[in-house]
Amino acid sequence: MVLGKGTWLLVGALALAWMVLSGPSAPSGALDARSLPDKAVRDVVSNRVATWNLCNPCETGNDDRAAEIATFAPQVIGLQEACVGDVEKIREYLENLHGLVYHVEYGSVLRNWGRCGGAPWNPGGYGQAILSAAPMTDVVNVEYPDGGSEDRGYMAVTTTVGGRQVRVFNTHLAERRQEAVRADQVGVLTKEIARYDRTIVIGDFNAVPDASELTRMWALAEDAAPQCRPSATGTCEPTTDWQSKFDYVFLRGYVPLEQRVHPNPVSDHHLVYTDLNPTSRR
Repeated sequence: MVLGKGTWLLVGALALAWMVLSGPSAPSGALDARSLPDKAVRDVVSNRVATWNLCNPCETGNDDRAAEIATFAPQVIGLQEACVGDVEKIREYLENLHGLVYHVEYGSVLRNWGRCGGAPWNPGGYGQAILSAAPMTDVVNVEYPDGGSEDRGYMAVTTTVGGRQVRVFNTHLAERRQEAVRADQVGVLTKEIARYDRTIVIGDFNAVPDASELTRMWALAEDAAPQCRPSATGTCEPTTDWQSKFDYVFLRGYVPLEQRVHPNPVSDHHLVYTDLNPTSRR
């Protein structure tokens, strides 16, 4: 079939309009791993674990979230308030812009269109996620019997940190002013943690170190920051914009080398990371 000149002009105009309206599918530079920025991070820190509440809903780009993670390049990071669609984009940016390749597992506890978008009849999954440079196995996703004002839960995976296999838990406890609910959630979580001699437990616990609902957690594990324990006399560095310590890297069977708290402009929670001594045991 031969098309006239006017038809070809119309086709060309429509194609140009579609390209303008659709825009780029990734930020400038996100072509492939072969076109990385000069300062791209290419290797993870094998003994580093991190936790970060992404803040949702927040007016934050997933490329900015990926850049925060890439700055520290943890072997494992647990994310809270995570939408499945957002995490997938974060992974793409980590690989395409920063040369970091992560496996992912999800601990979604609800489907929420208001938070995560998606089709009204098929809203996006919302909850926790774990990114790991090493493969993950034995994935468990548990919703707490009582989530409080919003469904909450924990997830667990077996993966590699510092060259050794370890069970990693990631959780998000009930919101503030729900102490009794959090205490019950900690009971559910610690019952599972107690099965393992060597674990890393990360997450947003929505409670300060001396809160009574964390008592059973402290009986099993220690926070990676020695000054952030119920009986500690030192100054505990806050992990939120409202100057509270809510985010933890609890260790069972590990000795920490260093913990850092990184305030950032893209979330109301700070990114917390810990470097571990993989050859030492408590």
